Amino acid sequence: MTIHTITASSQQSIARHCLAIAFEAGNITLKYHRTGTDTLEKDDGSPVTRADREAETHVLARLKEIAPHIPVVGEESVEAGCIPDISSGTFFLVDPLDGTREFVAGGDSYSVNIALLENFRPIVGVIHVPAKGQSFFSDGDNAYELINGTEHKITARQAPVAGLTVIHSKRHDRKEELDTLLKDHTVAERISCSSAVKFCLIAKGEADLYPRLGPTSEWDTAAGEAILHTAGGRVTQMDGRPLVYGGTDRKFLNPPFIACGAA
Repeated sequence: MTIHTITASSQQSIARHCLAIAFEAGNITLKYHRTGTDTLEKDDGSPVTRADREAETHVLARLKEIAPHIPVVGEESVEAGCIPDISSGTFFLVDPLDGTREFVAGGDSYSVNIALLENFRPIVGVIHVPAKGQSFFSDGDNAYELINGTEHKITARQAPVAGLTVIHSKRHDRKEELDTLLKDHTVAERISCSSAVKFCLIAKGEADLYPRLGPTSEWDTAAGEAILHTAGGRVTQMDGRPLVYGGTDRKFLNPPFIACGAA
């Protein structure tokens, strides 16, 4: 299938194609999740595995089949210096294995993230958690969780009077800074979790706030932002401005941000 314009119907079609591609990439990662894989260290000290690279190769090839005119920015491709022309503002962002440290440690919260951006904003997002069999996506109109093959619409909740459920990174938690940020809020529960699935827990109304003070990249957040925005939540920088996509930082790094549920 070749998609020529990003109409509403095209967004819906792209979303479901990307969901299938994420499942395929997830199956590649599961092969190594069960048997183990070599782990290397990138220049920034973060790990990369054969699973990351094989999954990204598969995703990039499949996206080229369904939308050959739309460039793709992939985490491992950027690391290798392969950055396409995205000046049009329409492009895919791909993290083939978000939460590599979780994956290497044998954890099950890592994810496959695929997002489509238009005018430098995420409009379609897919997050698939292979080891848990969880899948979430936005088709531009609605956000869904896929349960036993059936799409269930999800919606972010308003903050409960009893207090917020705050979700934060399992492996990048800056506890003192987080405590300072939350000191004026009533917090009922704090949950730690790896990968972009944190956005999805807010989108489905199981959490209220995800402050991220440590480093992330655009492919870590774009799919989650698309899902959360469609579910009624939002993602902003600490000063309330939107996240900026499109590689303004040539390493595609994000500033600190806050994701939250419905106002």
